[in-house]
Amino acid sequence: MGLFHKPEVVILKESCDSIDYLEKLQKLRSKISDNSTITEKIDKEIAITEAGIYGENSVLFELKNSGMDLVVLRDLYIQTEDGRSAQIDFFVITPYVNVIIECKNLFGNIEINNKGDFIRTFDYKGHRYKEGIYSPITQNERHLEVYKNCFERNKGLLKKFFIGKYFTDYNKSIVVLANPKTVVNDKFAKKEIKQQVIRGDQLINFLKSQKSDAHSNIKSMIEIGERVLDLNVPERSDYFNKYEKLAKDVENEDNSFDKFVCPKCGGQLIIRTAKKGKNVGNQFYGCSNFPKCRYIQNI
Repeated sequence: MGLFHKPEVVILKESCDSIDYLEKLQKLRSKISDNSTITEKIDKEIAITEAGIYGENSVLFELKNSGMDLVVLRDLYIQTEDGRSAQIDFFVITPYVNVIIECKNLFGNIEINNKGDFIRTFDYKGHRYKEGIYSPITQNERHLEVYKNCFERNKGLLKKFFIGKYFTDYNKSIVVLANPKTVVNDKFAKKEIKQQVIRGDQLINFLKSQKSDAHSNIKSMIEIGERVLDLNVPERSDYFNKYEKLAKDVENEDNSFDKFVCPKCGGQLIIRTAKKGKNVGNQFYGCSNFPKCRYIQNI
């Protein structure tokens, strides 16, 4: 690097499928009533998707303002010849190492015990919940292994030998907790676990600390990034399948409700529960246009 070199951040891929997925979910949600039995499922999926996008945008902001040479690829989907796949939130190329980032925008606090288990504690509607979550470290290590397999593709035995020998020296995986309110308790976690889980505001310091004997200039980094981008599979099925299932659920619900149309106003008849009177606790079909329409039908 020259004395007056100005750090450059090159974004080779910034788009992500989750944004298109969110737009489809919101459009689907606008077609159904608040009384629909599938409303809660779609609202939950929208909230999870929005949180994921927010977390990734926070990480992207940190990378863009890192003050160092970086090449960034967001939302990669790669697949091995034997069918194993990895959806990588960020693939970041620094002058020294490549870093695969798994971004988590979790609400609540995270405890990592000495076994490497991840336990989340959070408050919701006046209640405190404690639950185990799938280890994002395990998830990201699998992503790294899939990338290694793709990287070795069509290489000779000698090159594969050297790739296997030095791969972990120049390719790292970390989990970034993007929610600034999340408290991480890793007091009893093993050292190698602690090193792989960081908060979003620690990301750039981590990248700057990953120095090695090898040193690439920005031109070489872009060439590496372009080779990684060639591995990306643009036609993926993960979001598509999830959306198709939700849309099918809505369609099935609509077909079911077609049989229960209010004869008085044409609204949908939905299941309600009597809250008072001699029939308290009993269920009945009531018009979705209540209180404008008070038609009821016994079940």
